[in-house]
Amino acid sequence: MIEYMFMPFRRYAEFSGRSRRMEYWAFTLLNVIVIALLGVLAGVMGLSFSALAGGDVTGALFSAGTMLPLALIGIYGLAVIVPSIAVTVRRLHDRDMSGWWYLGFIVLSMVPLVGFIANIALIVIMFLPGTPGPNRFGEDPKDPTGAQVFA
Repeated sequence: MIEYMFMPFRRYAEFSGRSRRMEYWAFTLLNVIVIALLGVLAGVMGLSFSALAGGDVTGALFSAGTMLPLALIGIYGLAVIVPSIAVTVRRLHDRDMSGWWYLGFIVLSMVPLVGFIANIALIVIMFLPGTPGPNRFGEDPKDPTGAQVFA
């Protein structure tokens, strides 16, 4: 599972081909863990929720102890944006869908009620298994040699 977590970094900007569910969800789990750890670090280093509740947003967010973890969260977010888009497009390819569907989901997510439904639909699509065998985007990532066996 660890290798699947880091596979999108190795395939950084590869928008062609297919990705398994394991690759997509392991990478998502890695992102959740890293953001959670950086959030805990921000809390430990000085993000004062009592100051936020008291209305001192500027003092709570811009203290010296908070800026480093928040900057790390921002840098990590910038570092994973291209691999996240790429692995999502490859996952859609595994379902035999064009990567342009992802742009459609992003645009729909900006519409208030429709966005919620579109996000749920995207999550459901990411949970569904890929098409068995080769499709128009490449060989089956679960069995890449299966197509050549009977050819």
